[in-house]
Amino acid sequence: MNEFMYILPRGLAIGILISAPMGPIGMLIIQRTLSKGRWPAFFTGIGAAFSDLLYCLLTGLGISFITDFIEQHQFGLQMLGALVLAAFGVYLFRKNPTRALKPNEITVNNYWLDLVTGFLLTFSNPLILFFIIGLFAQFSFILPEFGPHHFIVGYSMIFAGALLWWYLITMLVNKLRSRFNVRSLWLINRIIGGVLIGMAVVGAGYGIHNEYIAPHKVHKTVSESQSRHQAGIPPAVKYLTL
Repeated sequence: MNEFMYILPRGLAIGILISAPMGPIGMLIIQRTLSKGRWPAFFTGIGAAFSDLLYCLLTGLGISFITDFIEQHQFGLQMLGALVLAAFGVYLFRKNPTRALKPNEITVNNYWLDLVTGFLLTFSNPLILFFIIGLFAQFSFILPEFGPHHFIVGYSMIFAGALLWWYLITMLVNKLRSRFNVRSLWLINRIIGGVLIGMAVVGAGYGIHNEYIAPHKVHKTVSESQSRHQAGIPPAVKYLTL
């Protein structure tokens, strides 16, 4: 019983904290709540929660293997994530919100599609694994004395925490939905789409910098240091002689 009381609140807290940062998936869920309603947005959150749960399972089952894989393929993963993010951004930027507000038009919500898009958008950012590793370490979530039943309960609570977060977010935003008109939704689509595209550009630029520019600077600095050492000139003397 003590083990369950230990792991239950920690799993719930980890699930909430993984979902809480207002990144691309959070913006997408807010946009869908305003344009399509609460439940399509909540199913998007369910997809995101499944992705977070999968990353938590990968973290718990093989931390060293997963981190090594990400470090070896970080550039490709960042480019893939940026591409997916940009695609969602362009879609939102060009989307016409008037269809969502026509009262005489019957719209059929495809909850499975909402779930899949939420999963894919969250899964396209594998770097979240490092955040999960930090949370696992901070909360001491994985202990040697735990058995399989403890982990089943713990990971279930992580999933429940993520669902709780998206349930509350969609409920809160849905209460404000009536205050938005067609022009407001059009502006929100443009703003959120632009932000997602901007995130994709920044992410791609950061990946290119780490892959090509930063190693070149490090190599140049090491070469200059070696040249000064071979010439017998201390670093301070070099600047005095310029």
